Amino acid sequence: MPDQNPLASLVAAAEAVRQQLHVNQFDAAAVQLLAEFIEGQRPTLKETDRQGVITALGCFLGQCLVETYGGTWAQGPDGTTGVGINQTSFFNPFYRVSEQLAKGETQSVAAFFAGVPERLAAKPGRKSWI
Repeated sequence: MPDQNPLASLVAAAEAVRQQLHVNQFDAAAVQLLAEFIEGQRPTLKETDRQGVITALGCFLGQCLVETYGGTWAQGPDGTTGVGINQTSFFNPFYRVSEQLAKGETQSVAAFFAGVPERLAAKPGRKSWI
């Protein structure tokens, strides 16, 4: 029997960030504050702290996906942890946080989050190369 429930760990980390950001819900407004927080951290974040920050903030972003878009924490086809929505889409919140930390506002988690409904509405295209 495993010592710790991985889902409980993800949710606990998300809750800790929610409290740190002083937001009441895991919603779009919270993701906007997250994006601003990431931008504030980018210039001073030490490489040794980077992975821990990505993990914590990714848990928060993932929980926002879960609560706003009805997703569930899941394991992706490549073994990564992320959020599945509608059994058709899989999003890796840790990657999204990492991208904004590395590249700045052009890879904003808030812009990504706002674009999720459009991604969910898009019908999967047929592969013409088969």
